[in-house]
Amino acid sequence: MALKVELKPGERIIIGDSVITNDNQRTRLFIEGQAPILREKDILTPATADTPAKRVYLAVQLMYLSTDMEKIQENYFTLVNDIVKAAPSTIPYVTRISNAILAGAFYKALKEARKLIEYEGKLISHVQAGSAGLPESEPGDGVTEGTGSESAHEGRSKAAIDQG
Repeated sequence: MALKVELKPGERIIIGDSVITNDNQRTRLFIEGQAPILREKDILTPATADTPAKRVYLAVQLMYLSTDMEKIQENYFTLVNDIVKAAPSTIPYVTRISNAILAGAFYKALKEARKLIEYEGKLISHVQAGSAGLPESEPGDGVTEGTGSESAHEGRSKAAIDQG
C-alpha cells in the first residue's frame, strides 16, 4: 500500500533529494518506495533553526534526508552534548532521539526531536515567567523508551510504515 499525501495549493514536499511544489489546486499523491519524505510543515531550514532544540531537529532532518551522515552525526553529537549540559532535564528526550537514530528509525527520531522542541519551549516559558523550574512530572516523565521493535527500513521512509 502506498503512502497517500494530500498537498494544499502551493505546499512543498521533499521526496528523496527533490523538492516538489504543488500548483494552485489541492493534489493527492500516492508514493511507493523507500525514499525519505518530509512535508513542508516538518521541514526546518538553517534560518528557522534558531534554538538549540531546533538545531538538533535540523541535524536529525539532515541525517534522514542524507546518504552521507558522518559529518552530520558529528554535528548532532556536539549539539546534544551542549543541550544536555545546559539543561540536564533534556536527557530523556535526547536518549529517545539517539536510540531511534541508532535503530535507523530517522522519521521516529524526527518525531522525538519535535517533542524536544516542545519541551524546550516549556523550559523557556518557565524561565521567562520567573519560575524556579518545571513541575516534577515534566522532564520527559522519566521514561527512556527503546526502539528495538523498529525495522531498519522504517527510518528511511514513512511510506514503508503505511505499506504494512
